[in-house]
This record gives sequence, structure tokens and C-alpha cells, in this order.
Amino acid sequence: MTTPSPDSFVARYATEGFGIAHLPYGSFSTPGTAARFGVRVGDHVVALSDLVAQDSDLYPLVDQSNLDVLLTADRATWDRLRADLQSVLSAAADADRIAAVARPLAGVDLHMPFTVADYVDFYGNEFHAANVGRIFRPEHPPLLPNWKHLPVGYHGRAGTIVASGTDIRRPHGLRPETDGVPSYGPSRRLDIEAEMGFVLGSPVPGGRVPLSEADNHVFGLTLTNDWSARDIQNYEYVPLGPNLGKSFATTISPWITPLAALDAVRVAPPTRDTPLAEYLDDADERPWSFDVTFEVVLNGDVVAKPPFASTYWTAAQMLAHMTVNGAGLRAGDFFAGGTISGPEKDQRGSFLELVWGGAEPVTLSDGSSFTFLRDGDEVTLRAKATAADGSAILFGECTGRIVEFPTD
Repeated sequence: MTTPSPDSFVARYATEGFGIAHLPYGSFSTPGTAARFGVRVGDHVVALSDLVAQDSDLYPLVDQSNLDVLLTADRATWDRLRADLQSVLSAAADADRIAAVARPLAGVDLHMPFTVADYVDFYGNEFHAANVGRIFRPEHPPLLPNWKHLPVGYHGRAGTIVASGTDIRRPHGLRPETDGVPSYGPSRRLDIEAEMGFVLGSPVPGGRVPLSEADNHVFGLTLTNDWSARDIQNYEYVPLGPNLGKSFATTISPWITPLAALDAVRVAPPTRDTPLAEYLDDADERPWSFDVTFEVVLNGDVVAKPPFASTYWTAAQMLAHMTVNGAGLRAGDFFAGGTISGPEKDQRGSFLELVWGGAEPVTLSDGSSFTFLRDGDEVTLRAKATAADGSAILFGECTGRIVEFPTD
């Protein structure tokens, strides 16, 4: 990585978590202008088309509104672009020119950073899966027999993924009642799921992506909140899994952290205690877990700190599994790794677990007793890692506020 000149743009404008070691990508616009593909430095964003020479073969990939075209390229191209950006942002000679075209984040609108093609949500964290099993199926073993043999997931609705800051309308659906007859109405048990999302590229139409090729296809990571209506989910999920209880909204950060920025925090996943099929056996592969700590913030209160490294199934295994049947991969495909929870109560990444199905309310700093989300509640996910140079990497925040579903 290039060492920035003291007089460079990045030296002038970097803030904690958003310096030369990070450089997340996003889509932004200013009033009256079209969206542009940008990179974040500190509290500013710079259009990539202002950083890449127009005669470069990289220019057509970045003179865009978002990541879509870049995702069609390969790992070598992504890495070359990142190296070029680090070079120009670190050079004193380019500092004034870049400063003239940089835009403060306070003055721009942020958009979806890429167009989601297909979406898969996984259930990859053992602590979360076991907690949910104990809450939903107390008379049965917490994990179903297949859980240690494959990364359980479901095919989702890509069109309901939204960028951070979008209000979340409380979903309606059928809710279970004590007399066995479901009622229709707004969810009474609206929840969050703190997850890490993975943005995919370098297409493999109708093919498979083995574990060894995951680095060539995972472009970057982003914080993800897979909102969940637990009462609707509880009534509908047998036998085919969640549908309306999940499909109303999933929020992602507007910033995509490049995979290359996280090399220093790649760690081994939890110890496997069940033999795996060959296509999932990662014993001899590069580590695919990440030492990233989340914070779940409810109305300003930090209520949980889930550790991402506790997740049993890795992104490489999830990618291998979702393509092993020949489904292939498209630029813009996206998957989330499942709710992140740890062994301690304050490490649980969903309110379902934190309040144990409603039996153990949490008291907030304003004195209110909380179980599930109320209209007006705002949830923000934050996460932090450490770069190879020792600096912080702060993932772009992922925020949503609950609003009542409008009535006619």
C-alpha cells in the first residue's frame, strides 16, 4: 500500500476509519445532478471518474452511477483500480485538484451502491441458530439435523433491499393467536438481524464457484439489517421457510468495503465438529472468517456487540454452496451471512434473542422497557476492524427507522 505524502488529499481529509487503508465505494449525487460512482475519504466522497485518467482502460468501468459495471470485471482489475486510487489519493501533486472536486458527505444524497441481481440470506451463525431453535422449538433439539452439514439459506427478494436511511414500513400479515386461528394485521414482533453482506462479481454463468475461487468473486462487504417480523415468520415458516416475515425490507449500508481492505482481519472460523462434504471442506483453504465487531444501536443506546468471527459457516462456503447446483453467479449477486451472535447475552444480534422471545425485556437509557420494535424506533448497525497498518476500518453505518404502514 502506498504511504501517503503529508501534503496529499488523503492526509488532509482522512478521518478515523476512512483513510487510505479503507476506501469504500458508493453512489452519490448532489442536488440537480445525476448519480455518480464514488469513493469515500473521511467525510468526503470523490467521483472515480475524477480520479482515473480518461485514457485508461479503467475509465469506462468507473464513469458510471454505481458499482454495476465494475462488478462485471475480474479480481485483477478490481485490485489494479484500488492500487491506482491509493496512489493518486496519496500524491501531493494531485491534492489540490482532488480537493476541488471532492464533495462533503453532508451535501450529497447517497443511493444504493449497486443493483442487486439475486439475493440469498443464510443462517450461518451457530449461536443464533441455536437460540432461535430454543425459542421457536423448545421441545426439540435447537439445531436441525442438516445444520452442521450445509449452510442453510433461502432465496430472497432482491427488490426489497434498500439503502441505509430508508424508512421501514411495519409489515402486515397473518399472526398466530392462542386459539389457533390466525389474525391479520401489523406485525407485533418486529425485529432486526445484524448481518454482514457480501457483494459478488466476475460472473460465472451456469457454473460453480469452488472454495478456492471465492477471492475472485467476492468484491466487498457491507453491513446488512435483515428486518424480520417474528410473529408472521413464526406462523408461515413451516415447511418452506420464511416469506412475508422477511421479504418486506432488508437494509444495507451505502458503502461497500473492498475485500482487499480486510486482509489483516481474516481469521480461522470456529472449529468444525462435523465432517463436511468435499465442496465445503475448508481445512486447507485461506481463512474466510473476519475479526469484525458489530454494534447494534437502538435509539442511541448500544444494546449489543456481536462478534462476526463467531459465525460458523464462512462466505466462501456459502458461495460454494449457492452455486454447487449449477445456479451460477451474476454481477451484482448478493448474499448475507445470517444473524451474528456470540456466546454472551450482550453479543446477540437480534432482539428475539436479546429479550428471549419477549420474556426478558431490556431497559433502555430513557427508562422504557423494550421487547420488539415500536413505530419511531431507529436502529443503526456499526462495525469496526483493524487494517494492516494498524488504523481503524469503520464500515459505513446501516440505519433504518420504523414507520407505520400507511392506510388508505
